[in-house]
Amino acid sequence: MFTSFTAYAQIREWGDCVVEGVPTLKCLEVVFGNILFMSSALVILILFIMFVVGAFRYLTSFGNPENVKKAQGTLRYALIGFILFISAYLILNVICYLFLGGIGSKCRLFKLEIPGP
Repeated sequence: MFTSFTAYAQIREWGDCVVEGVPTLKCLEVVFGNILFMSSALVILILFIMFVVGAFRYLTSFGNPENVKKAQGTLRYALIGFILFISAYLILNVICYLFLGGIGSKCRLFKLEIPGP
């Protein structure tokens, strides 16, 4: 009647950080990578909601200067947040390219790996 299923709440696989069923300190990089990925998704969702709310306020303001000002403020802050989010990612890519000699999958900055012995 009831079926069991496995819920996977991670983006990256554990890999070799689990030794004999016990997570080691190296698992922190996987946890941090998953938190970083999920927080990025949350920021994008919040920015989308801010854009929708700001547009809805602007459309329903009916020319009332006070409501138009509130809507423009919401849209302005959503745009500033979007620009900050994108610029943070681009700055990390520039640092990776200029100082670490790689881009994309070659860059150790985005792999979040703890170097081993």
